[in-house]
Amino acid sequence: MMTVISPSTTKDLYPTRSGEKTEILDRRGPIAFGSAEQGPLDAATLQHYDDKGYLTIDELITPNELETFRAELHRLANDPTIKDDDATIVEAKSNEVRSIFDIHRSNEIFRKIANDPRVIARAEQLLGSEVYIHQSRINYKPGFVGKEFSWHSDFETWHAEDGMPEPRAVSLSLSLTDNYSFNGPLMIMPGSHQRYISCVGGTPEDNYKKSLVMQGAGTPDPQTLSDFADEYGIDVLEGPAGGAVMFDSNCMHASNGNVTPYSRSNIFIVYNSVENTCVEPFAAPKPRPEFAGSTDFTPAGS
Repeated sequence: MMTVISPSTTKDLYPTRSGEKTEILDRRGPIAFGSAEQGPLDAATLQHYDDKGYLTIDELITPNELETFRAELHRLANDPTIKDDDATIVEAKSNEVRSIFDIHRSNEIFRKIANDPRVIARAEQLLGSEVYIHQSRINYKPGFVGKEFSWHSDFETWHAEDGMPEPRAVSLSLSLTDNYSFNGPLMIMPGSHQRYISCVGGTPEDNYKKSLVMQGAGTPDPQTLSDFADEYGIDVLEGPAGGAVMFDSNCMHASNGNVTPYSRSNIFIVYNSVENTCVEPFAAPKPRPEFAGSTDFTPAGS
């Protein structure tokens, strides 16, 4: 079921891309909404998520599931019809597949894990409500040619370009390959989710066509990033295939390019609270395509 996005009568609590200088705003509201009694995450894990903005799961899927996902990952990357699809992003120079969006709707294998109780229960516990899938994709970071993702807050983009009112969303990064310190793993500034960076500059027309290849609009300036890094530090999230990271939508995060022979691929699924559904964009002329920001607010797992 597709839902028509309503005009934004919601107050903009997180303005961005309108001023002439970067501003830092305090985060409003809770971060981890649920308690240990309301789901599979214990009190210590919830507190870590609240403090640092992320949590890790050593083994989310079984070895058999991992092999199934890897086989499908390879098949999709070598399917010419997939590469030609609008929801597929390719590397600018190598033309290798970078990301395949909307995989929870287009692919039955990945639809199941996106709606799996092991994932949904954690997301609902963190967000304190039913959740829907705002975005899903497979990220490929092939050896030697996989490019970097610049420092950014996902929420800043989703707020500006998709109309997400508040940062009441959580992202799942499920590793399909081993994440080493040297093959471009996720990096997070722990604690940075507690403050919001209001960026300068507007949003170009059809910005998504460039930003999904290389982050541009909504990227904080170097001095602000340096100040954040000095204050919060940087955690490099290594881990084995089959494990996962769940992180708050406002975490400042990035990943380096991959110049090693070892690919780094993951399933990336964004869960937003059904009490935080998107309205019209706060800082863009029109919403991004459906594959980048879903308007189907049907609860996941239902």
